[in-house]
Amino acid sequence: MSLKNSKIIVVKIGSSLLVDNNKKIRKKWLSSFAKDIKKLKDKNQKVVIVSSGAIALGCKKMNINKKTIKLDKSQAIASIGQIELMNLFSQTFTKYKLNISQILLTLEDTEERRRSLNAKRTFENLFDLGFIPIVNENDTIATTEIKYGDNDRLASRVAQISDADTLILLSDVNGLYTKNPKIYKDAELIKNVNDIKKDLKEINIKGVNEYGSGGMETKIEAAKICQLAGCNMVIANGLLLNPISMINEKNNCTWFNSKVSKLDARKKWIISSIAPKGSIIIDDGAKKALRSGKSLLAAGIKKISGKFSKGDHVKILDKKNNECARGLSSFTSDEIIKIMGNHSNQIEKLLGYVAKSEVIHKDDMVEI
Repeated sequence: MSLKNSKIIVVKIGSSLLVDNNKKIRKKWLSSFAKDIKKLKDKNQKVVIVSSGAIALGCKKMNINKKTIKLDKSQAIASIGQIELMNLFSQTFTKYKLNISQILLTLEDTEERRRSLNAKRTFENLFDLGFIPIVNENDTIATTEIKYGDNDRLASRVAQISDADTLILLSDVNGLYTKNPKIYKDAELIKNVNDIKKDLKEINIKGVNEYGSGGMETKIEAAKICQLAGCNMVIANGLLLNPISMINEKNNCTWFNSKVSKLDARKKWIISSIAPKGSIIIDDGAKKALRSGKSLLAAGIKKISGKFSKGDHVKILDKKNNECARGLSSFTSDEIIKIMGNHSNQIEKLLGYVAKSEVIHKDDMVEI
């Protein structure tokens, strides 16, 4: 794999790439990174950067230890650091005649369909204007319950929304190894992953989870979102100078090759949900119906978990709790409790008002 055929590329960088252990800004690295972005732009490739670092730079400015601050204080620190972060990018990128813009996202901005479409249009307009969007999670207002929690998953959602061809996760190692390379000398770099379930079946992901701020687990979650959205993903060493050029030249990294996805934009968005609001457990008959492309009806529902509203993302599980699909519910969780197990023609009588006959319409559902 290579980046040559990618029209839109999302690059995620962590705060450890911008600020070293001594709280010094890695200016030489950032300059080499800007050179790499310039090369991509010169080939008419569109770029989005997802960057951590607001809290780290806020702590540096205020001379505060990041480990000791609580959430409400960290939101204020992020607000201070966000300006530092954008100034840092602006000063560096201007030298290479690169124009940047800022987009702050919360989890809800991408989980709600209308808001995610707005974000998509913003990306498209910025590309047309020749600007590079720099995206960060809006740490100044996000609470723990509505946070991505890591920029790996945020980056994968941005890649999906912006219709990117490739997501680059710059880490502090070359990629995904068979074991933790910092402990085991016989750890081998996995160069290509085509099927996450099959190819990584023997790998203890938690065992190689010692490195990278988000850890390998969140990177695998990001890869799943990318693969289902028809986007390739690469984990590469960001500590090197010119890290993107190194991917093209050395290719000493891990590629997650996307499944050829013919899903439309709506279904891509459904499948890439990070925070489903609940689960619907179905019987074997309903599972068979879904496999043949039919909608989910009340009769095939055994039970539900979670509390959700109409239009919310839900997981669809079989009797063994295996996820078989995802979709947007046409009913609230309270309504489903009243109608589950019953024939569609009983719904109006059970609820006392006219409602849809499908709990999840086939057009609002994606099989997994």
